[in-house]
Amino acid sequence: MAIDEPEEPTKRDFLYLVTTMAGVVGVGAASWPFIDQMRPDASTLATATIEVDVSSLAEGMSLTVKWRGRPVFVRNRTTKEVEAANATALKELKDPIARNANLADDQPATDLARSAGEGKENWIVMIGVCTHLGCVPLGQAGDFGGWFCPCHGSHYDTAGRVRKGPAPENLPIPTFEFVSETTVRIG
Repeated sequence: MAIDEPEEPTKRDFLYLVTTMAGVVGVGAASWPFIDQMRPDASTLATATIEVDVSSLAEGMSLTVKWRGRPVFVRNRTTKEVEAANATALKELKDPIARNANLADDQPATDLARSAGEGKENWIVMIGVCTHLGCVPLGQAGDFGGWFCPCHGSHYDTAGRVRKGPAPENLPIPTFEFVSETTVRIG
């Protein structure tokens, strides 16, 4: 009874292996520029977080800063604006979700959930891009005293919650924190 011995590799097997490896290296080398161009450039990485001095914002004033290429509204709301936002029933809201990057996704859109938190309810920080088609809303305008998008008529209240118009969602809240009494870090 003869036992089949494995065949010795031939020159042809070696050529198949070398050709396959050269093809893999060639595809990798050709695709690297396309993969590499998807990385963010240095200017984008530099603005991953920003610190904003809010010491000059008196009650009722707003500031717009640029973060990751988008406007961000920072507002020191008046006591009256905070009270009006707190008085709004959640059932009156078009979008009942907080849209706060600092909280869980299903958090209700209460004024406290969208503000800087306990003790800093007067401060609100949000991305200033209308959730309808990406326009930049005007501050202290509209039917609810918050923001108004003149492009298509979306109205946001002083907590950035959409109340009227075609916008489907509240203005999103980025990740932010107060690092001192007068400095807020966004990102």
